[in-house]
Amino acid sequence: MQSTTVIAVTGGARGIGAAIVERVAAAGHDVLIGYRSGQAAAEELAERVRSSGRLAATASVDITDAGSLAEFFKTGEALGPLAGVVASAGAVEAVGALVDLEPDQIRRDLEVNLLGPVLTARAAVPYLAKTSGSLVLIGSAASTTGSPGTYVHYAAAKAGTAALAAGLAKELAGSGIRVNCVEPGTVWTGFHQDPQRPAKVASSIPLSRPGDPAEIAGAVNWLLSAEASYTTGATLRVAGGM
Repeated sequence: MQSTTVIAVTGGARGIGAAIVERVAAAGHDVLIGYRSGQAAAEELAERVRSSGRLAATASVDITDAGSLAEFFKTGEALGPLAGVVASAGAVEAVGALVDLEPDQIRRDLEVNLLGPVLTARAAVPYLAKTSGSLVLIGSAASTTGSPGTYVHYAAAKAGTAALAAGLAKELAGSGIRVNCVEPGTVWTGFHQDPQRPAKVASSIPLSRPGDPAEIAGAVNWLLSAEASYTTGATLRVAGGM
């Protein structure tokens, strides 16, 4: 990809998404920062990107709504050729044993964490086909650990995200679009309902520590780059050995 191309990141205002925005901007790309809430955080991040000499725009987007995604990608195209999309948006409302969770919360989590990436990919394809671009889906190590007693429905959604990457990579190869998935493990972000959960589970991680968002961003940036030009359909686990 050339340095004048745009990378769009959903869920880009905070946590892993924000780290990805900063990493791809440092690599020479302009950025579109998507957020569902947290407009102030998105604007602050955009200002930091602009101060580094890159272009940045922010846009509210509901990844479970096809119309909202269509508007989001139109905003990105106004910045320049859209050569990369990172589907980083995700959230969990329902935490605990499955039998104790409310069906409406389960449904919302499944919509955000599986339907969301599916619709994001669907909306991104026409733009990425113009540039032979790259799509990176953010999955989770929960896809294989299952997260028993915590959020097995979320783990199931993330397993679906990995399957989506594998299938789309084959479906879109003829269009020159690469599709890959990055699966973070436990990372220090605001994702967790218990802010200290990363520290509490550190002993179960082979590297004995949670990850930093920048460590996930580095993997995503590589998959977006020309160095990964022969990599598609891959699921890259960045989880400290989990």
